[in-house]
Amino acid sequence: MSDNPFGFGLPPEEPENGDEGKEKGKGNQGGPANPFGFGAGAGGADNPFAAMFGSLNPNDLGAAFQQLGQMLSYEGGPVNWDMAKQIARQTVAQGTADGTKDESVGPAERAAVEEAVRLADLWLDGVTSLPSGASTAVAWSRAEWVEATQPAWKELVDPVAERVGAAMGGVLPEEMQAMAGPLIGMMRSMGGAMFGQQIGQAVGVLAGEVVGSTDIGLPLGPAGKAALLPLNIEVFGKDLGVPKDEVRLYLALREAAHQRLFAHVPWLRSHLFGAVEGYARGIKVDTAKLEDAVGQLDVSNPEQLQEALQQGMFQPEDTPEQKAALARLETALALVEGWVDAVVHEAAKPRLTSADALRETLRRRRATGGPAEQTFATLIGLQLRPRRLRDASRLWASLTDARGVDGRDDLWEHPDMLPTASDLDDPDGFVHREQLDFSEIDKMLGEAAQQNGPSLTKDEPRADEPKKDDGTDGKGESEK
Repeated sequence: MSDNPFGFGLPPEEPENGDEGKEKGKGNQGGPANPFGFGAGAGGADNPFAAMFGSLNPNDLGAAFQQLGQMLSYEGGPVNWDMAKQIARQTVAQGTADGTKDESVGPAERAAVEEAVRLADLWLDGVTSLPSGASTAVAWSRAEWVEATQPAWKELVDPVAERVGAAMGGVLPEEMQAMAGPLIGMMRSMGGAMFGQQIGQAVGVLAGEVVGSTDIGLPLGPAGKAALLPLNIEVFGKDLGVPKDEVRLYLALREAAHQRLFAHVPWLRSHLFGAVEGYARGIKVDTAKLEDAVGQLDVSNPEQLQEALQQGMFQPEDTPEQKAALARLETALALVEGWVDAVVHEAAKPRLTSADALRETLRRRRATGGPAEQTFATLIGLQLRPRRLRDASRLWASLTDARGVDGRDDLWEHPDMLPTASDLDDPDGFVHREQLDFSEIDKMLGEAAQQNGPSLTKDEPRADEPKKDDGTDGKGESEK
């Protein structure tokens, strides 16, 4: 689990060489790492006004006041999503650490993505009973990925931020809250802005790494759209020694497989997002730290509150309910990723000479805490365990051997049919265990309901059938 969950990640580590750090930070006081434009300034950190204005030139001053005004005047939900999108777009525009800048996707790249997804779906038809889930294939720039995925991030993060926002409004004694209304409102606005800043930074960094819309095992893009990012695919495959077309096709297989699963397992998306919300309900806030941060709050230095929020203030409750929510979410994510890994390997192995190498590269990316995992952990406090991913992949492969493609995929019909965390520890036991047939159970329940309900003669209509007019009064006697 992340050491800094719930939207507040650690600031970047300072390099040991102080001069090098100063050189790298020069001219970036208003960039995504410091979006409000407040630098240390000539007056030092102890002088908030010098800290606020010392490093700003006259051209930046108006922008800084405008951003501060946006922070203090925000009256929306628990996260300032306008600010989050702005920061994410700024981060994308700044480019990645390797110097790669975002760029628009050209017609040739769009055509290549469409062709790769079309071919991927054709290959997947032979290895899964789930039909295609992508009505369209799109090629996104990093900025387009930020725009398209924001609704999903909002759904994921708002429950966590809501819990934190409620705690921020309750740090003052009840008798003081009426008098301190403006302060509470300001705190909530600041909290929404800080969440927006942190999420914007995380999503902006992630936009420079992801290769599609389903990299973290969740459907972040619009339903029915298989999306790939050509620029990031090129960066991903640059040092692999694998032809670019093969890299694109393998990643298209993964994207198309995710799309099939989320399109044709109707309960899966709500199951995953509901587990996130259930996990968020178990968050507790260290109110002592929060009260201390509020007591020392200097409105001229918004970064002060941000730094306070980064000091381990938010922790999950150590309760059976919280542990169950965490296990449920981790297991579900592992099963999704394991199924995709298994079916993609089955489709790619006979056709791509680099299938094994690409599979291992992606697995290692997960195992080393890749950017997708790290960002997900920062936002909601959860990190997918790579060991579970490999175990899940082996289990799905074993199910294919034992029950065939249809028998394997039928398990997605109901969440209670899926393997549990303990089943991942004993995949052979699960594979050879007798499975419940939910259609038979439904039939038995229906028969039981008929037997326990009022008996119906063959001449009496059911409740859902129109009553026949037989010319009687209902007692077998003709009306006179």
